[in-house]
Amino acid sequence: YLYDVTLTDGACQAKAHLAPDLNCLVYRNALRAGSHIRITRCSLVYEEMRLSHCFLQVEALELGGGEDSLSVLRNISNQTRASPYNLTATQRGRDILNTLQLETPLKGGRTHYLPLWNNNDPHGGKWNANRPLAPDVQVNVSGLITLQGLMMTWRNNLDFPRLLVRIMHKSRLRYYGRITTKINCPIQAYFEVADKSGMMPMVLWNSLCPEWYQSLNIGTVLLLHRYAVKPSYQKRTWATPFDPQMKSFRTIEISLNPQHLCTVLQIVPAEQIKPEWELPEVKYNFISRLELEKLPHAYTCDIIGLVTFVGRCERLRKKADSEDFFLYRWVHVVDGSSDQPFILELFSTSQPETFEHIHPMTYLVCTQMRVVRENLSSRTNSPYLTTSNESQIFITGCHKGQPYTWNPQVKHFIQWIKGQREKEMLSKCKVGGYFSFPPVPATFSEYCKNAAAETFLTSTNELKKEIEKLHYREHKRILIQGVIGAVQY
Repeated sequence: YLYDVTLTDGACQAKAHLAPDLNCLVYRNALRAGSHIRITRCSLVYEEMRLSHCFLQVEALELGGGEDSLSVLRNISNQTRASPYNLTATQRGRDILNTLQLETPLKGGRTHYLPLWNNNDPHGGKWNANRPLAPDVQVNVSGLITLQGLMMTWRNNLDFPRLLVRIMHKSRLRYYGRITTKINCPIQAYFEVADKSGMMPMVLWNSLCPEWYQSLNIGTVLLLHRYAVKPSYQKRTWATPFDPQMKSFRTIEISLNPQHLCTVLQIVPAEQIKPEWELPEVKYNFISRLELEKLPHAYTCDIIGLVTFVGRCERLRKKADSEDFFLYRWVHVVDGSSDQPFILELFSTSQPETFEHIHPMTYLVCTQMRVVRENLSSRTNSPYLTTSNESQIFITGCHKGQPYTWNPQVKHFIQWIKGQREKEMLSKCKVGGYFSFPPVPATFSEYCKNAAAETFLTSTNELKKEIEKLHYREHKRILIQGVIGAVQY
């Protein structure tokens, strides 16, 4: 990954590119917003592939520069204040000014920035939080095609009739950019949409994600035109449908890709949705904490409860030696059906405004959760729940208008919480700190029952190197074998 930094000397600010050799400072969060630095070497870099594009690159710096930091920028600032037009006097100066005014990354040809600690959250002003709805969407029912009809005729058509569908499931964002990727915005998200004939995958590609992703919610009704249809990618994960009567057409998918067609999406306002369209309602599978004890491994369910514990955010590598991380946190939730809480492993679901604001006493709803029973040690018999690729989370302030508000289990929880004393519930709440789950087995043999001990053991000589390789917030268990020489209290 490449990193840009915004630098200031108190009088002006400028954006600069960080040389790859300095990336390790970002990995450890040593270089962060508010850091005082002293730039000891920098250069102007011209990109040959982009006309009149040059930028400042920081090649060496010292941390903790204090008042002497950013001497290079202070000189630039003094020159600019002395003569506001001196940078426009030369072509190089005009190129620098143009670059400083860009909101896009300085290098790499991308049109947007990724979040700093994971790559599957919306980030930056480019993402439209709430796309304004059209006041009146004209739906001509006679000109529509059903998903079943599309399944039967898609090979014979190029220009498909309009589709009227409801969003049933929504995945987190997936960033698929690589050094060789030439697409400006390499992001995708998949949905499952349904009409009266069945359910089908729909994939949102590239620049349509920042434009539409945060407006396409579960339960939203869409009118689609100028879309493409192609065989679906079968290796992806799938949401678990809770309506046994609904047919699934998963061999093909609706592709909304701005590079192929000028796709037209229209969100139908809730007040214009008509019963005669026969669009299916979103179904849920809410369970209580008491019911969880009887459920098998990998069972899919939804839960609602009151948050009593929120752990700090941690990061987990997606692959060994990869720069890609999952962001997750542990949360405890009670629903009154048991003395034991739900233990939730919540990975980021591309809802940063929700994920970052989970706190005790919040009403939390999590959908498409998976039961985890395998690889638990003898020290715990309690299963926990983890998010899936299609999970969505909702907290207090986000529940209004959601399809699950009419679910009997949700209404039952609301009645229970109304009968609780706030002060008593608050006394049971905790926040922060390190929560290790599942607990480590009591014996070494149980720990190694599924793999050779050599794959786990780290020598004391390697321990320092392992710790130095850790990134900010990264979680990793390290196993050391040795003899206890002394114990101090």
